[in-house]
Amino acid sequence: MAKMVSPDAISTILANPSPDSSSDLPEIIVQVVDLKPTGNRYMFSASDGKMKLKGILQSSLSSEVISGSIQNLGLIRVLDYTLNDIPTKNEKYLIVTKCEAVSPALEAEYKAEVKSQDNGIVLKPKQESFKNDVKMEEIGLKPKQEIQTKSAAQIVHEQHGNMAPAARMAMTRRIQPLVSLNPYQGNWTIKVRVTSKGNMRTYKNARGEGCVFNVELTDEDGTQIQATMFNEAARKFFDNFELGKVYYISKGTLRVANKQFKTVQNDYEMTLNENSQVEEASNEEAFIPETKFNFVPIDELGPYVNGRELVDVIGVVQSVSPTMSIRRKSNNETVPKRDITIADETKKTVVVSLWNDLATNVGQELLDMSDKSPVVAIKSLKVGDFQGVSLSALSKSNIVVNPDLPEAKKLRYWYDSEGKETSLASIGSGMSPSTKNGARSMYSDRVSLLHITSNPSLGEEKPVFFSIKAYISFIKPDQTMWYRACRTCNKKVTDAFGSGYWCEGCQKNDAECSLRYIMALKVFDASGEAWFSAFNEHAEKILGCSADELDKLKSEEGETAYQMKLKEATWVPHLFRVSVAPQEYNSEKRQRITVRAVAPVDYAAESKYLLEEMSKMNISI
Repeated sequence: MAKMVSPDAISTILANPSPDSSSDLPEIIVQVVDLKPTGNRYMFSASDGKMKLKGILQSSLSSEVISGSIQNLGLIRVLDYTLNDIPTKNEKYLIVTKCEAVSPALEAEYKAEVKSQDNGIVLKPKQESFKNDVKMEEIGLKPKQEIQTKSAAQIVHEQHGNMAPAARMAMTRRIQPLVSLNPYQGNWTIKVRVTSKGNMRTYKNARGEGCVFNVELTDEDGTQIQATMFNEAARKFFDNFELGKVYYISKGTLRVANKQFKTVQNDYEMTLNENSQVEEASNEEAFIPETKFNFVPIDELGPYVNGRELVDVIGVVQSVSPTMSIRRKSNNETVPKRDITIADETKKTVVVSLWNDLATNVGQELLDMSDKSPVVAIKSLKVGDFQGVSLSALSKSNIVVNPDLPEAKKLRYWYDSEGKETSLASIGSGMSPSTKNGARSMYSDRVSLLHITSNPSLGEEKPVFFSIKAYISFIKPDQTMWYRACRTCNKKVTDAFGSGYWCEGCQKNDAECSLRYIMALKVFDASGEAWFSAFNEHAEKILGCSADELDKLKSEEGETAYQMKLKEATWVPHLFRVSVAPQEYNSEKRQRITVRAVAPVDYAAESKYLLEEMSKMNISI
């Protein structure tokens, strides 16, 4: 096996630090020495028996090590690589981006016999010189043998210089896919499309003031990376980068992405400085990046609530709302909004809010075909806590209607065969936001009412969340049960001059308004009782009717019918998810317990929960 190691393999690599993919290199087989993990990659030393070179295997090759194909002291055939300088260590690193296992581990490290010889490569005389030597022999003169000794670097330099301009350009512009980039690489060029461009932002910190902006780049494989530019680089490249255009980029740096702030699926993020090179690919064939999705099932959206990580979803459209006008608090600007509800095989639904052009263009398209229940794949959505869990589109979100994807075909088959006849539930039902862990089940953090009421300091720093099983014992009939709300933004309205209602949020008069609950109710369990506050969506579930319907009942059938409706909701067990925070009222601190989710008791699930709790107590049943 040792004879299979390529002689002078390391010298060949050193002489060709960044070979073109079409380069006619000899076969490079090296022995893997000192193989060890570092993060999600593996470092090693490449040996040809004479020389060693420190190297690192690309993360995509880690599975080959884990499976045992690539072993310490084994042999690999290097198919593609890059040789990088590490300035801080004054040494070179071999980045292996593609290789294949040749042999399992040898018995020992291979050592080649090294013969002493002049340092250089002996070049054969040219054919013309050989003919002259023959003529000299014919006339009795001794031919003069001319031996030229050159280093490998000199030969490579001369070959590069003798190339045609187009060939030199091919070598200098060796396009690398984004997936192959890592912080250890020094020289690379990528060809990418700008798929998102942020605004120029200013900042101020202890080191002074500055400006920054980001772009999201996508290559033709659909891999994305975020690039950031500060100060001089930001001012230099801000006008150069145009959304949708294709560029060659080189001389940037990479570092591990901060998971708290990253917006694309990539382990690394890129920084461009004023010395980076950005060239528009205007005269070359452009490409359309393939949209790559990383779908999250609807019932698994909980952990993403209020986080910075964006998600991709796929679902069957259940309903599409008309376009609404929403006024932003930040600049008082009115923007169009449209909500769509989608469902997937988890039998859960979620509301997706579309804004601006997505609301008016794609949203209208979905409204027109909503009776056909189209499948939509949506990329880059933010997960919020409205109604437990909700999704909101961003400017860079991408919506594909009836995509040609295996997931879409599978979802369509499920919906047509059984999904449209299945009872679907909102992902927000039985779930509530948690600042760290997203949505929680009604069975997590289960406590008694006494646990809450006996701890007045709960929620002093930030609201805390609990689950409770309790009965509603009383709903005060003479309380202010609802408020008059704007039909567009749900904010409180006041009587307008003349007639109608004035909305401060939308800055407009409306002829009509709607009623929304702000209900207080007393609940109790075996440990005690407490007052809860319930708002519109949750009060509707408790009472079984909207505030407008209850107001109509009261006005048409009288106070008795109204109070009977309230009593119907009492002495019924519910599962509550509540938030607890202190509130000051008349200079006195009180606990404010707010209903965040409510659901009827599922006795099968409740029994399973109780059995699990009993097993934790080591009680034999």
